[in-house]
Amino acid sequence: MHRNWNVVLVGRKLNSSLPISREYQTRRITLLFNRGFLFYAEYNFRLFFYLLFKKCDVLHANDLDTLLAVWLAAKFKRKPIIYDSHEYFLGVPEIQNRKLVKFVWQKIEEFIFPKLQNVFTVNLSIAELYKSEYELSVNVLRNLPENKQLNHTKSKAELNLPEDKPIVILQGSGINVDRGAEELLEAIAIQEELFLCVVGKGDVFPQLKVRAKADDLKNKTLFVDAIPYEDMMQYTMHAHVGLSLDKGNNLNYKFSLPNKLFDYLKAGIPVVSSDLIEIRHIVEKYKCGVIVNSHEPKAILNAIKECIQASSLLSKGVQNAQKELSWENEVMTLLDCYEQIGK
Repeated sequence: MHRNWNVVLVGRKLNSSLPISREYQTRRITLLFNRGFLFYAEYNFRLFFYLLFKKCDVLHANDLDTLLAVWLAAKFKRKPIIYDSHEYFLGVPEIQNRKLVKFVWQKIEEFIFPKLQNVFTVNLSIAELYKSEYELSVNVLRNLPENKQLNHTKSKAELNLPEDKPIVILQGSGINVDRGAEELLEAIAIQEELFLCVVGKGDVFPQLKVRAKADDLKNKTLFVDAIPYEDMMQYTMHAHVGLSLDKGNNLNYKFSLPNKLFDYLKAGIPVVSSDLIEIRHIVEKYKCGVIVNSHEPKAILNAIKECIQASSLLSKGVQNAQKELSWENEVMTLLDCYEQIGK
């Protein structure tokens, strides 16, 4: 569905980066610095000069940390730019107590954002937030999975999952502080009938692994480091419930609509989620899960059990969500934008 556009995806290469194989061109930049001010400065400097000498018709910037380089390159080349904000960047918890860092990013956004004509973000709440700040219309483009069949290629035994217990799964590349993982582990610790599978990576991943070695969690958990999407979904398809427990104590999490929510629905399983605006909208619209109003371990546990008990009732809602929430439906807004630019 690329409509004859030739795509080049540009990013950075880390020591932990998995091999990449796509239908389109990719370019990974190896950097001397991988964190802090010097990383962002080097990345934007290198990215700007790469784009400056790369033939293109449209430049597409993902998130605020690439916007300066892409916008400058677009200005020099006199080419149109699309800005795709995957989150409310100024609301991420990592910069809330770093006044200088937040100030620099805020000034970059305030300088460039009002000059943009084609802006996308991941949900309506963030789109409305940007509109109130900059009086600029922002398109919504949710990161939905492709509408293609998923097949079981590995059994529970091959994945080290139990055959005799309901499986609950938490997945994601940002299993960090304030995303409910610690409380989830405590919920699993106070029961005997459920098994927890955690797939991904993040700030609290190492400490979760340490906690899982305690006696009250023995034989109740499985931790799998970040793996390719297709491999991850093998675990998800064997689960009975998918979990999303972000706390709404910062703007970025408050308005979040995480990819894992759609992955769970794609795998055909209902969800248990904390009470966040965008997720509640999906759960209530499709009747595909349970909202939990507390991060107390017992409340999380009760919500999981409620979801499992109501699985037959929720399955129809999950199926309806699967049909409608596909990338093929969602991407039309973006393709129409490219068509207008290309005229």
